[in-house]
Amino acid sequence: MKSTQPFLLFISAVFALSSCNNKINTQSTGSTSLKNAYNGDFYIGTALDINQIEEKDPKVTNFIAKEFNAITAENIMKSMFVHPEKDKFDFETSDKFVAFGKKHKMFIHGHTLIWHSQLPKWLSEINDSAEMNAALENHITTIVKKYKGQVDSWDVVNEAVNDDGTLRQSVFLKTLGEDFIAKSFQLAAAADPKVELYYNDYSMTNPAKRSGVIRMVKKIQEKGIKIDGIGMQGHWHLNRPTIEEIEKSIIEYSNLGVKVSITELDVSVLPSPYGLQGAEVSQRFENNEKMNPYPKTLPDSMQVKLAQRYNDIFKLFLKHKDKISRVTFWGVNDTQSWLNDFPIKGRTDYPLLFDANLQPKKAYYQVLSLKEKDKK
Repeated sequence: MKSTQPFLLFISAVFALSSCNNKINTQSTGSTSLKNAYNGDFYIGTALDINQIEEKDPKVTNFIAKEFNAITAENIMKSMFVHPEKDKFDFETSDKFVAFGKKHKMFIHGHTLIWHSQLPKWLSEINDSAEMNAALENHITTIVKKYKGQVDSWDVVNEAVNDDGTLRQSVFLKTLGEDFIAKSFQLAAAADPKVELYYNDYSMTNPAKRSGVIRMVKKIQEKGIKIDGIGMQGHWHLNRPTIEEIEKSIIEYSNLGVKVSITELDVSVLPSPYGLQGAEVSQRFENNEKMNPYPKTLPDSMQVKLAQRYNDIFKLFLKHKDKISRVTFWGVNDTQSWLNDFPIKGRTDYPLLFDANLQPKKAYYQVLSLKEKDKK
């Protein structure tokens, strides 16, 4: 494997020269990386797309291995890809994903077993409870057994709760009722008793949704069914949710006796259209200049605001590191981010710590600087 040290030293030097007048330390981090800096606190993860999983670019592969020690598949383990037909599973790409994690000695997180979106046609059209029960059992048992002892944790159920705390009217709820959630966890635990099992959702800081999720988890626990953690999707903005809301949520979920993971962290710097509801992927709004203010590059003033926001977020994570098992960014760098097309297609966002050229942004150095202060 070629060393990435010269490359990282070069980009750090360029960044430092261009930012010499700001107060954020942009000196070369040398051998420091996100995963090394936060070693002993929590895993630092990222979501991989298919090109990264298939290691199309050795430079990108080395970069991921240097900065991160946990991985999540962004798309390829979702049911439409891994179980495209009722009697057919396709594990080719998910096998490569697991192999990537093993090769680089990473924590491997499976995403996701049961989700109302990105369903194969055959599964979305089931309207009979007996047929859905059989499909659920076959789907979960086959996949979890296939990766038993290889995948470290699973998002068993994803996004089953509405923002008002009620259960989403998915095909699973309509055919099986709310018991489909507990049943999914029960099946996953039976297929691999040692794997960690998570419920994952967005808008998890909203009080009504938080209460709904807590009620749901307690019902699972009351049945004696294994659930190990809550995944809080961190699809956040420069000024919301507040740090206080995030902290209260981490504490309340932890009080259930489960681990808390920040599963899909990105911070949008763009304005949100009126009527946007969380991270519901089906939403679409019209593009215009007001909604796409930085089409080519992010101004330095906004880089500073993004860095400060990440500083505040990670300062909170460190405060509650006894409760947090993993922090996973939803993508490696800005060009990979789903936010470039959500909820408005064609606009440019800058939500992650690395830019289009894999160069660290001010936010990256700010996140690292917290650990330097922590050591002193």
